[in-house]
Amino acid sequence: MNQILVTEKLYITPELKRKKKMYKLNFIISIILITILFSFYAYAEYDRNKNEDISKDILAGMTVKQNTVVNDDTIINSDNEAWIISLDGSGDIVNLPEDPQPQTTTLTGTYTASNGKTYNTIGSINIPSIGVNYPILAETTDSLLKVSVCRFWGGNANEVGNLCIAGHNYRNNRFFSKVLTLKVGDIIEITDLNNQTIKYSVYDKYTVDPKDRSCTSQVTNGKKIVTLITCTNDSKQRVIVQAEEI
Repeated sequence: MNQILVTEKLYITPELKRKKKMYKLNFIISIILITILFSFYAYAEYDRNKNEDISKDILAGMTVKQNTVVNDDTIINSDNEAWIISLDGSGDIVNLPEDPQPQTTTLTGTYTASNGKTYNTIGSINIPSIGVNYPILAETTDSLLKVSVCRFWGGNANEVGNLCIAGHNYRNNRFFSKVLTLKVGDIIEITDLNNQTIKYSVYDKYTVDPKDRSCTSQVTNGKKIVTLITCTNDSKQRVIVQAEEI
């Protein structure tokens, strides 16, 4: 039985050609956008790793020069000026407290890191349960928050009062990302510039609105308090962890 094979020629219309070109163009644009986004992510990770290396560099320098204390006779501001800082690296802002704190002489250790920049520290913080070990920079700015955790409010390390320390939440293992997992009873160790280490036990953890600065109050009834401040994972609120000397 003979079979007749009939093949139909497929005609490519101008409209079909146009659609194919659009598909190719959209594909190329998508690849370019993905490459650009990946490049931004890779650079951000590189920058964060570099800054953390600087933080470790400062911490190592503090260990070597642990008995060197520099009194720079700086008086902590007691006006109502609000500073704007970022705690999550995405432009989210927090203001410093408006309530004045007692005037006190700030003791800082000065260290020049491998990047050639000089940093002032008031001590270091160690939280064994979450692997946190960083120098505490003496003041808070957007640029300094990228290097290490910073004194946000309060006096010197291990003094009577409420030492408030701010740090980024990068949703990884860096800086204060794991502060969200701290529990009541966990230990926070603060080492001051005289190489004295005091242990603080976590007694409270809660979230607040970014405009709520009540956690920075210096009324501690003679106690030594440490307050850690960072962002929630969605950056909409602040996580506050407070600990007292034991």
